[in-house]
Amino acid sequence: MTSGSDDGPGRTARLLWGPHPKPTRGPKPALSLERIARAGIEIADAEGLGAVSMQRVAGLLDHTKMALYRYVPGKAELVALMVEAAVGSPEGNSGLPGWRGQLDHWARQLAEAFGAHPWLLDATVGPRVMGPTELAWLERVVAALDGTGLTGPERMDAAALLAGHVRGIAEQARAAGPGGAPESRLLAVLGGLVREHADRFPALAAAMTAPDGRDQALDFGLERILDGLEALIARRARPPV
Repeated sequence: MTSGSDDGPGRTARLLWGPHPKPTRGPKPALSLERIARAGIEIADAEGLGAVSMQRVAGLLDHTKMALYRYVPGKAELVALMVEAAVGSPEGNSGLPGWRGQLDHWARQLAEAFGAHPWLLDATVGPRVMGPTELAWLERVVAALDGTGLTGPERMDAAALLAGHVRGIAEQARAAGPGGAPESRLLAVLGGLVREHADRFPALAAAMTAPDGRDQALDFGLERILDGLEALIARRARPPV
């Protein structure tokens, strides 16, 4: 075993991808990585990612923290397992019409995942090792855009662009709190001020009092991103002059 496999990313990769060697010492294993991950998810769903600790998870499973370390080296690896279990597998794209319909469906699935587990927003930032289930999300986008004329890096960038938009909307929804749509909360806070100073902000005042006040930021941004990709794909398909 090389020294590189003993670092944090190496430990995380082994936990997420396997193989998982059985403990050679001590009593027969009484836990599983899945049970440990689900316990962490239960805590994070109820109290947020900051409430998750090896001690809390061990207590929920009625084990000692030292017993938990036989399976998971530390909190970073625990969170990686939680992400892999919580994000779930994306639905297949084979029955959807064209790449555009597939990416639209993909983005809405991702929005649902963030809505069901808001702590995923905190757990999926920065460079990190992804497990096979999470990586399957990227595979869906890259596969959907295969044959469109976009390069491999462009297809991966498209996934990052879509995910970034969904993340931004999910962050706003989390900040708005339960039952509060982001745009509705913004209108409630700023509406009175804008109306009072409509002479200074006439365009904003008109926009905020438009009859269509529904929260459509996800739909609008998603459609514009897909429009942009469609225009690029069409331009690539045109023969050179």
